[in-house]
Amino acid sequence: MTYCVALRVNAGIVMLADTRTNAGMDNISRFRKLFTYEVPGERAIGLMMSGNLSITQGVKTVLSRSIKQSESDANIETILNCDSMFRAAQIVGDAMATMQGKYRDTIEMQGAAADATLLFAGQRKGGKPRLYLIYSAGNFIEATAETPYFQIGEHKYGKPILDRIIVPETSIEECVKAACVSMDSTLRSNLSVGMPLDLAVIKTDEYCFSTQMRIEADDEAFANISQSWSAALRKGFEDLPSFVD
Repeated sequence: MTYCVALRVNAGIVMLADTRTNAGMDNISRFRKLFTYEVPGERAIGLMMSGNLSITQGVKTVLSRSIKQSESDANIETILNCDSMFRAAQIVGDAMATMQGKYRDTIEMQGAAADATLLFAGQRKGGKPRLYLIYSAGNFIEATAETPYFQIGEHKYGKPILDRIIVPETSIEECVKAACVSMDSTLRSNLSVGMPLDLAVIKTDEYCFSTQMRIEADDEAFANISQSWSAALRKGFEDLPSFVD
């Protein structure tokens, strides 16, 4: 399974993903699910993936191949040279639709699920930070002020903290903490989500990644957040008023 979360607030974008995939309890592997693309000073883009691994890897390959080909042919439109983040999301959606059209029937005939979802976020110069949730069919929706974050994969355990904390005015630092708490809650409750984690941060109007890092299982900063959050929950629970005598 997977857990990926992306937050888009006024201050920028935070993306956090785990790396565990599994096809049964005895077949667990690690695959990167967060990929970044950057033209420093012009645009920064992040892509996160959940669902059928062959489909999502195929989407990434289609995007990367187009970027490579555009180096020698300026007429090829890619997520790094198109004129808006909306158009970039359409390009990703088209790649998803192509992979689904080519392989979905065959995959399902073998008894496997072909569904996949993507989180696509970033900012290009002249535009605002954008965050999109792209479905298997290639269609997508955009995050708004009312819904400033998206999750894919095993999302239910990490949702309550986001609902309580994240608003457009939340700072990048607070978003990173909230994403880490959301991930920690999921790690504790679902064995199909696992370390290490990948974190990426884009600050508004900087058009580059201010943070890109791999968080390993022994990371001290993440452990401190996990332990502090557990202690705060225990203290909050103990301080609750009695409901019955």
